[in-house]
Amino acid sequence: MIVSPCISICKTDPVSGLCYGCGRSDEEKKIWKDPETTDDWKNNNLKEIENRLSGWQLESFKMSYKNKIEKGISLYKQKQSK
Repeated sequence: MIVSPCISICKTDPVSGLCYGCGRSDEEKKIWKDPETTDDWKNNNLKEIENRLSGWQLESFKMSYKNKIEKGISLYKQKQSK
């Protein structure tokens, strides 16, 4: 199973239409939730996300997504639970 790239920072940029946290469009979020979506599509989308993010936003996404994969919780949610 490939973990969703949502890192719990769900705010959409009004200009680009992309989420500030995970860098996905609303359409990509819908595709992730579709049980018919293939792992190949998800892996390709993760690469696309990393290519469209940059600087601190990319580093924050990578760290939080890694934490979510390893510990089952995004860094944002982890900090909120303390």
